[in-house]
Amino acid sequence: MTAARELVELLDLETLDTNLFRGRQPDTDRQRVFGGQVAAQALVAGIRTVDAAYVPHSLHSYFLRPGDTSVPIVYDVEALRDGRSFATRRVVARQHGRPIYFQTANFQRVEEGLEHQDVMPTVIPPEEGLDIVDLMRRAGNDEADALAKEWASLEARYVGNSQQGLDEDPARPSRARMWIRVQEELGDDQQLHLAAFTYASDMSLLGATLAAHDRRPPEVMMASLDHAIWFHRPFRADEWWLYDQHSPSAQGARGLAFAEVYTRDGTLVASVAQEGLIRLRTR
Repeated sequence: MTAARELVELLDLETLDTNLFRGRQPDTDRQRVFGGQVAAQALVAGIRTVDAAYVPHSLHSYFLRPGDTSVPIVYDVEALRDGRSFATRRVVARQHGRPIYFQTANFQRVEEGLEHQDVMPTVIPPEEGLDIVDLMRRAGNDEADALAKEWASLEARYVGNSQQGLDEDPARPSRARMWIRVQEELGDDQQLHLAAFTYASDMSLLGATLAAHDRRPPEVMMASLDHAIWFHRPFRADEWWLYDQHSPSAQGARGLAFAEVYTRDGTLVASVAQEGLIRLRTR
């Protein structure tokens, strides 16, 4: 089975009871669950409890504890609201009887309205970008091979960051850009594309908080604390999308990162925000 098919299976939850689901774990040697996995599985759990006429437009979440890769994750969905235009779900991910992750997801019936968007920056095409895992290996990142396995379903091409590859921007001193896509075609189920994107959205975002500093793992301990996504327009996660990231602030051993997500034709399809731990190791 290909890595992309494994991702699709990873996102196909088992129904245990009404509003109660179980998510499987991938074959991995890592000691903690990838944050994008639990966020994507939680979104799928929420989707399973909402009428198909409603589509996700945003999610907000907190990572509470590191996930255990040796046991499945149980997702408990609470229906907070079912209105004529919007529906809201709260999802709790649990392992060993304890919550490890909370997500609130909002859904909307599709409707027409006013339109505007930011303009996509001018960047090199993905074909000219550098493979992100190869860059990690060259930089001596001890986790490069493990991450290559974890991200095997994804293809990521690095464009550059504030220190190399991007023009200087004093107003935004910590920036990073890359192209990402799922490596194989996912079909036409838009909900699957949103879940696959959610999985990939945790890839590299916290790294943008280090772009203004000559520091990187293992000298920096990094962990995602929260994660938010706003879905603006339909798109395909298996076609290239630009992850245009910047970090407006780092302080108190925490860094905040925002990202705008554009398709190759310049359409703004999503926005993402994440704060995480970026603690300098003392030894």
